[in-house]
Amino acid sequence: MKNSIKYFVLLLVAVFGLQMQAQEDSFFKRSLFDRDFDNFRNPDQTGINEFEPEKDSLTNFGGINVRVGGAFALQFQDIDHENSGNESTPVLQDIGGNFNLATANLDFQVMLYDGVQLHLRTYLSSQHHTETYVKGGYLQIDKLDFISEGFAEDLMKHMRIKIGHMENNYGDAHFRRSDNAMALYNPFVGNYLMDSFTTEVGAEVYYFNKGFLAMVGATNGKLNQSVTNPKNTSPSLLAKVGYDDYLNEDLRFRLTGSVYHTNQTASAYLYSGDRAGSRYYNLFTDIDGGGDGFRSARVNPNLRNELTSIMVNPFVKYGGLEFFGIYERASGKAAAESDTRDWNQYAGELIYRFGTDEKLYVGGRYNYVDGELATGEEVSVDRFNIGAGWFMTKNILAKIEYMNQSYSDYPLTDVHNDGDADGIVFEAVISF
Repeated sequence: MKNSIKYFVLLLVAVFGLQMQAQEDSFFKRSLFDRDFDNFRNPDQTGINEFEPEKDSLTNFGGINVRVGGAFALQFQDIDHENSGNESTPVLQDIGGNFNLATANLDFQVMLYDGVQLHLRTYLSSQHHTETYVKGGYLQIDKLDFISEGFAEDLMKHMRIKIGHMENNYGDAHFRRSDNAMALYNPFVGNYLMDSFTTEVGAEVYYFNKGFLAMVGATNGKLNQSVTNPKNTSPSLLAKVGYDDYLNEDLRFRLTGSVYHTNQTASAYLYSGDRAGSRYYNLFTDIDGGGDGFRSARVNPNLRNELTSIMVNPFVKYGGLEFFGIYERASGKAAAESDTRDWNQYAGELIYRFGTDEKLYVGGRYNYVDGELATGEEVSVDRFNIGAGWFMTKNILAKIEYMNQSYSDYPLTDVHNDGDADGIVFEAVISF
């Protein structure tokens, strides 16, 4: 954590130095801390329930603009866990109520040209890596005026291009999950059981028109970038189609379907990565350090070498009441397996936001997963969350949740055999 603070201070010094130089250079026409960006999801309460950033070709560019932002999150966790206690079952670590490691993000959003912006996120501190490291970065292109003014203007009124080492747009659940310290969009503390999230090098092309959206993309299929084992890697393909619009003044409806496919890769990380680690700490980790580890209380189907996943997401908001759902099916296998295995995920969350500017909310989420282990057992996991939150300001969120999670039909030698966890977590989030 000491190194993280040191790097953060050095970055701020560099930023302020650039700001002083910008005052002397007419090319830098805006403040480094100008918060207004086009086609951008705000990292505060106004970004709640946004998915892909709104597409608007009427941009307001006045020169290179650097937006510096970040997020901080801290939890107090008081959760108990237990398994069958059978002599063949690994013994769980003894855990109790206390604070988790504080997590922090540092974000740079740079308007490079009219309709062209760069996003870079760095994890200053996380459960999985306590050291500072870059999550990823990408270019978002909403205009092609850098080629020539007005180039393909009619086409780019509806199109967007993203390219980089970035969080891939598979499904809608990743827009509501906690991304290390950026936990303000998530109404709960924990993410979903099968937490579909990965960062790969690739490109995505979008089309928006009157509420309809479509996306096609391709990546190199790798989380950890390397030129080794070229024969064991094939590109990953992804796509999304959907509709998102207000049917009347109070009723918003969104429905999307997504697919992610990789035919052969050294290691598909869609369900096993989570670069920062789970939002719950030390659950179902045994005394020898085995078990879930940084994937605490998550379900990893271990479909690491061939994978095809589909996800369908409905979202409905009427006044202060909103519903978000998941249906997901993943099919694939690990390298040593001859046959594919299937996993299914179902989730639904109901949130009611109320008070002045909807600063308060209460809600519940149910999440269920079933599938086949590599050893052949058919197993299932379910989790129930109930929680509440208070936006003290649009940048500060305090939330509390109760969670209960149960495992069924896991073998005796598995740390999850007759596993059960329940307890309360408080979380404070700052994002700007």
